Amino acid sequence: MNRTDRLYGLVEELRAASPRPRSARRLAERFEVSARTIERDLAALQESGLPIWAEPGRAGGYVIDASATLGPAGFTLDEALAVLIGLGGLRRSPFRQPAQTAARKLLAVMPEREAARASAFASRVHFLESDESDESDESDESDGGAEGDERTARVPAPVDFAEALRADRVVQLRYQDAGGAESVRDVEPLGSIENGGQWYLIAWCRLRQGVRAFRADRMLAVRVTDERPPRRVLRAEDLAIPYGRLRSVVDD
Repeated sequence: MNRTDRLYGLVEELRAASPRPRSARRLAERFEVSARTIERDLAALQESGLPIWAEPGRAGGYVIDASATLGPAGFTLDEALAVLIGLGGLRRSPFRQPAQTAARKLLAVMPEREAARASAFASRVHFLESDESDESDESDESDGGAEGDERTARVPAPVDFAEALRADRVVQLRYQDAGGAESVRDVEPLGSIENGGQWYLIAWCRLRQGVRAFRADRMLAVRVTDERPPRRVLRAEDLAIPYGRLRSVVDD
């Protein structure tokens, strides 16, 4: 996380906790930096004019003025529950970190009583996740390839996957195929598909000179370059999916 994102995250963390204090140690653990770095960041936020102050004592910490917190969100209880469940479903996805912060923000801006009820109801919903993998694994990046693999990943998809999808840049992948062979690919991201808990980056592969589907949990390294790719149009027939229907997350 870069410093700008961390500063924004600190404000949101303090807003979510308000009026309770957050210690520098706890914030440091949350953002995986030193307590000294957190103290410098908070000092910078204070200098910028944000109403943040330190409460002394063992139970003290940093607090943001309640007047700086967001107003109540206009969600009904059922709407908030639906959003929390949807975000919880991204726990193993490349979007798990923003999903977690979005859930905290949602609860932070709701009236306290409604937020507590939404959290309590959401805690009753569980996802059944298998720790086993299907070793009859087929192709993963040839001829589109999103159709041949329903294995549940033992490792979460890399968070860099999300950056690769939104960066509008050529991405260099260090990738391991189904047989364990590694290769380095320069690819042009076109989209993403989720299938049975498995995430794929759909991209134009410069090595293969065609559209390929790269499984997220087989990405050993992801590096976003500075090169802008040429504009390409992704067609459903390019993916060679023999069954099922692709549905965008923004469809009604």
